[in-house]
Formats: sequence, structure tokens, C-alpha cells
Amino acid sequence: MDNIRLILIFSLAAVSLLIYQAWVQDYGPATTARQLASTTEKPATSPGGSEGVPGLQNETPKPPSSALPVSTSPATGDSGRIITVQTDLMKVEISTKGGTIASAWLTEYALAPEEPDVKFRLLKPDTPNMFVVQSGLIGSASDSLPTHEALFTTESSQYTLEPGQTSLTVPLTWTSPNGVQVRKNLRFQRGSYVVESTQEVLNNSVQPLIAREYAQLQRTDLIDPNASRFVSTYTGGVYYTPEDKYTKISFDQMREQKLDRSVTDGWVAMIQHYFMSAWIPPRGVSETFYTNVLDGSRYIIGKYSPPVVVNAGATHTFTNQVYIGPKLPSTLAAVAPGLELTVDFGWLTVIAQPIHWLLDMIYTIVGNWGWAIVVLTILIKLAFYKLSEASYKSMAKMRQITPRMQALKDRYGDDKERLNQAMMEMYKTEKINPLGGCLPILVQIPVFIALYWVLLESVELRQAPFILWIDNLSAPDPYFVLPLIMGISMFVQSKLNPAPPDPIQAKVMMSLPFVFTIFFAFFPAGLVLYWTVNNLLSIAQQWHITRNIDKEAAKRNR
Repeated sequence: MDNIRLILIFSLAAVSLLIYQAWVQDYGPATTARQLASTTEKPATSPGGSEGVPGLQNETPKPPSSALPVSTSPATGDSGRIITVQTDLMKVEISTKGGTIASAWLTEYALAPEEPDVKFRLLKPDTPNMFVVQSGLIGSASDSLPTHEALFTTESSQYTLEPGQTSLTVPLTWTSPNGVQVRKNLRFQRGSYVVESTQEVLNNSVQPLIAREYAQLQRTDLIDPNASRFVSTYTGGVYYTPEDKYTKISFDQMREQKLDRSVTDGWVAMIQHYFMSAWIPPRGVSETFYTNVLDGSRYIIGKYSPPVVVNAGATHTFTNQVYIGPKLPSTLAAVAPGLELTVDFGWLTVIAQPIHWLLDMIYTIVGNWGWAIVVLTILIKLAFYKLSEASYKSMAKMRQITPRMQALKDRYGDDKERLNQAMMEMYKTEKINPLGGCLPILVQIPVFIALYWVLLESVELRQAPFILWIDNLSAPDPYFVLPLIMGISMFVQSKLNPAPPDPIQAKVMMSLPFVFTIFFAFFPAGLVLYWTVNNLLSIAQQWHITRNIDKEAAKRNR
């Protein structure tokens, strides 16, 4: 090829394309047809009027040994009372209608840096951005059990986790006319975003009943007027199975086909940028994962248990866990296997996870996420020092022979075959590998992309301050200083490289610093900080290597 710079341009374009695709596309694995098993269409509303209750509502009841429970609890126009729960990490509002967790504020996370007292609200019962956690029981046609539409009673409307108290339980009770009682308990623990949910069925009637519990997450699509148009992250459903691991099921996929799959030791979740909620069933129990769409705009992902026969006078308790909080990998890994995968680092997770771990370790030492990024950049640069050295040596040698290459072009004109032969002979004589400046950079591309996802997905960097005017590493630099420095560093780098003999190539190279400055002006400051520090280190290394090679060439020419 005419000039090694052309290869580098293509490499840079490839990096930009991959990063751009990471923003605007769902980079998780597509849900397969096998995973989205074909199901019988089920009505969104049961005969009794309960919305979004799972089960085959229109099936004729079968014998107790094989019956699939359906909802028969009547819907009510009463919206219920609100129970307020305050823990060390959350403020939660629970509706007595179904025991639904209707609102949740995460007290460790501010909505915006300029308003630290206004906390981030993850769960919300009304539109826009409706997101609630629901659970209930369904029974056979003759068994009345409380769905998430039923009204419960409670002893108090205010619960607070007091200092020295390790846990807090919110009890709710429902009783049917025939004597069946259900006690729903929501247990909060200090220092945890996990809520333990139990539904205890006390069959005080004279007949056995069939009970099946369900738990689901219901939400609308996320509308964020402050979201960057250049950074798009996934909002939607996900689920985990030991066989297929982490699988996304987007809102579009929910509309096209309902999920209906039996899973043991899995979980279901709704995720968004930085935060999530997930239902974690008990281990060792085969549960059915399902999805549903209500009114075309409300999306449900959930799970329901196998039917259980509760004899007259007997009791049965259903137990689940629900996580409501930030996507912290170490915290999630301790809650359930695979739950940390909701921190979606894309298809380079195997590289991104060690990078995230290293970044976290550096932060524990330096105590500032901005400086942690700087130190991490230095360590990555050291790890690839030899590869970069080979690249810069090749560039320096190419720069020395640029006048001779131009002379060959002038001599052979349009005779491409003779020109290429002469250039290959010159490469051989000067011991230059024409690909030497490109291949080391290509090797580093996966690391750069993985680091991009780490910086984009890490909730630890959300609203994290650095120094001076940079008070939020997850938002663009408000004064565009970092992007400008980055652009200047790219311009300096271009001057250290050999100038392409082709005028068009030279214009492209000169325009890249300007294009990338505009592009990076909309990047989160943490990403621009990494790229700027990397450029500055590259300039220092390239200048040092180029100077040494120039000195060696001067000695040979004496």
C-alpha cells in the first residue's frame, strides 16, 4: 500500500465504529427462538379483572393434581393505603393494594450533583417511567387468593430501621370469606438492597386449596430528557438460566412473542443505566419465567411457581428475594449467581471484568475515581509498552524514508507494479515491517473497547467528582476543556507521525483531531480523561523513541 498511515486511519475508523455501535445498539446476545418458546396467547386481563396476572385464565379447571391455578380475586377500585419504610439505604413506599412496592428512593444516590438532597427514585407507580415490584397468589377456579390487586391490612403506616436494628419486617394480612388467610411479609436488612418477600398461606377452610405464587416487575419505557443522544444504554428485561446464562429480552421482543420457560436456579430482572430490580426465586425449584405487555406500553417480566396443594388446616410459605438498587458487581455476585452480569460490559466482558476489578482496587488506594482512571491508564500503557514501542519505531523509520518514498512515486509515476516492487525492496533493505505500526494498535483495540464499557457502565463513577470544574465524571465536561486538550494531543501526535505523500490522506489526517474533538465533547468526562491521558503518554513515548532513532540515523550518516 502507498502509506502505512492509511492502515492506521482504517484502524481508527474501526475503533470509532465499534464504540458507536456500543452506544446505539443492544450489544447483548439476541434472544433465540428456542429461548422464546412458542406459547398460547393469554389475555392481559383475567375474567375477574386483575391486570397482568399470570396463568391460563381461560382454561377449564382440572383435578387438583394437575390443575394450573388461575386468578379469581376480584379487582377493586380502591388504590389502597401507602406504607412508608425508611432504612439506611432506601426509602420505600408499599401499597396495601397487593403489597406492591410502588416507590423506592436510593438514599445513597442523588438525582443530580447540584441537588444532593434530592434522591434518585428507581421505582415509581405512575407515568412517565412507571416501574413497580409486584407479587401475589393465584389459585384454581374455586380458590380465592390475593393477587397484586387485592387489598391487605397492616398494623402501621410507618416503619423505620432504627440505629442498632439489623432488620425490619413489614407485615400485611389478607383474609378470604371462607377463612383462608395470607400473610405477606417484606423484610428489609441493614446495609442491603435485598428485600426478602414471603407469602404464607394458612388454609383455615374445610377444603384443600391449590396455590401458586408469582412475582413480577412492571414498567414503561424509560424517558430521560437529560440523557445524552450520543450515549445509549439498554433499558429492558433480562433473565438468567444456568444453561444460557445472561439473556436480554427487549420490549420489542416482549411485544412480538411472550416468554414462557421453565427454569431452575435463575432470576428475572428489569435493568436500566446504573440501576435495576430483580426477582430471585429460591434455589432448586423449577419456576416458569414469563413476559407480558399491557396496553402496548407497560411491560412485565416475572416468574411463577409450580402449584402447591395446601390441605385444610395446613400452612405453606412461598419465599423469594427482590433486589432494588444499583448495579454494583461485587454486591450482585453475592446475591445470586450471574446477577453481576447485569453490569453489561458487552461481548468483551472477559476483559472488562478484570479491568473493572483493577479500577476498583486503585480507587481504594487513591480515593478519587478520576485519579483512579489516570493510574489505570498508566498501568494499561505500561502493559502495552513493548507493543507500542514496536509501533512507534516502525512509524519513526517510515518517517525517515518518506522523502525516498516520494522520490520513488515521482520516478515510477502510474506504474503501480514497479513502484510496489521498489518499495518492498526498500523495506527489506531498511529492515522495516510495513505493518509494524498497525498490528500492535489492532491488538490493543479490544482493551480500549472493554475499558469504554467499564467507564460507561460503572455506577461507581456516576456523579463522581475529579478536580476543579470536573465534578461529574459520568457527564460531559461542562466547559469542553478536556475534549480540547484531547484534540490538541491528537494534533501533536499527527505531527510526530510521517506525513502521507498523498494530499487527500494528508487532509484526512489533519482533520481527525478536529472531528474527534467535536465527537468527544459529548462523551462522559471519565472517558475523555482516559483518552487524553493515553494520548499524552503516547506522545511522550513516541517522542522519546523518534528522537533515539533520529540520533542513531545521524551517527550512521556521519
